[in-house]
Amino acid sequence: MDHPGWFTWDLVDQTRFNTQTMGEMITRIETRADGGKAARLRMFPEHRHSNLLAAVHGGITLALIDISLFAAMRTLTDGDAAGSVTLDLATQFIGAGQIGDPLDAVVEVLRETGRLVFLRGLVEQGNNTIAAFNGTIRKPTKR
Repeated sequence: MDHPGWFTWDLVDQTRFNTQTMGEMITRIETRADGGKAARLRMFPEHRHSNLLAAVHGGITLALIDISLFAAMRTLTDGDAAGSVTLDLATQFIGAGQIGDPLDAVVEVLRETGRLVFLRGLVEQGNNTIAAFNGTIRKPTKR
């Protein structure tokens, strides 16, 4: 891997959506200015991720956001992302992502309960904010 300090975000089954649609994704944990932690999930937009305006398709941005919720849950809480589900996701698109430059979702955990994880974040590309979001994940049912 050519990204020191980053870890790959892969599914065991490479035939699933994450790999087939999104391509390579990497993640790392960062310390925020207030001392809290955030998870950064990065993708590398290619032509296949573009819309007719040659910008990153909004569906790809939404997919990055959804996947980032699980990356944050797994890396910041050590929660079991497998078997968890997205309960809600609210997104505000602020700008257009560009093809060819890394696109990052930066996520923080607001609160974790016995069954739920509440998260929020931003999608960034360089110094540009592409979207803001918040979401809730339900942890897997214990069997």
